[in-house]
Amino acid sequence: MNPQPPSPPAQVCVRHTDRPTGLSCTRCGRPACPECLRPASVGQHCVDCVRSDQRSTRQVRTASGAVAPRSATPFVTYALIALNVVVYAITAAQSRSLMANEQGSALFIDWVMYPPAVAAGEWWRVLGSGFLHYGLIHLLLNMFALYIVGRDIELVLGRARYLAVYLISLLGGSAAVMLLAQDNLTAGASGAVYGLFGAITVILIRLRQNPNSMLILIGINVFISFSLPGISLWGHLGGLAAGTLATLGVMFLPGWLRVRTPEQARTIGVISLVFLAAVVFAVIMVAAMSLR
Repeated sequence: MNPQPPSPPAQVCVRHTDRPTGLSCTRCGRPACPECLRPASVGQHCVDCVRSDQRSTRQVRTASGAVAPRSATPFVTYALIALNVVVYAITAAQSRSLMANEQGSALFIDWVMYPPAVAAGEWWRVLGSGFLHYGLIHLLLNMFALYIVGRDIELVLGRARYLAVYLISLLGGSAAVMLLAQDNLTAGASGAVYGLFGAITVILIRLRQNPNSMLILIGINVFISFSLPGISLWGHLGGLAAGTLATLGVMFLPGWLRVRTPEQARTIGVISLVFLAAVVFAVIMVAAMSLR
């Protein structure tokens, strides 16, 4: 009676050596358990091959050189809107008024932009005032504008640079108020929103789209700022100038410097934003020192 030949040893998963398997990766041929395999256009690939493909795949970038987000959801825009609404809710609760929230609110009094107070050392007003609003209508108008233009800008610039442009616009509005409206109490996201108006105009020009609708909108809003009393004209114009310059640095400066790679374009864009933010802060500090 002839003895039966010994059966070959069972294959085990290369990542889980305690799991026998009859499956293998169609790319590298190594045995793998079902947990370690992913469907592919032909057969199935192990997780190591999938990761290797992801590292070697060229990242999709937007016109500004930013890595295109995997999700089109404008998380930064939603977060900014939520933050403005939360701050407004706090001021309304403190003042016990949904419409006249600036009266009797300790937070509003502590954060409103007042240049002499900034010169005395209350620097948080420079940013904090951009999240306050004079009444519900003021809040709704600014948040509607932020929602309309912010979504598209965030997708083109990328989340980090979009947030940087927003904050630089806010700082630009505060800097203009420090220089040119030193006796006024200023609050609202309008300076930052005007900066986004300038940003989307620059983006349209860079993408070779017609910017006339945005130019008309900016012109109408500037005319309203000149015409109606109680509106912070210099806060609006300062934000518009800062947002426009910041986006010009991101969208056009790499091309003017003949930058060729996305990594270099990203570096130049970040440097331009940091430089502009430093200039705006310097303007604020000079204005504050002149008030002392």
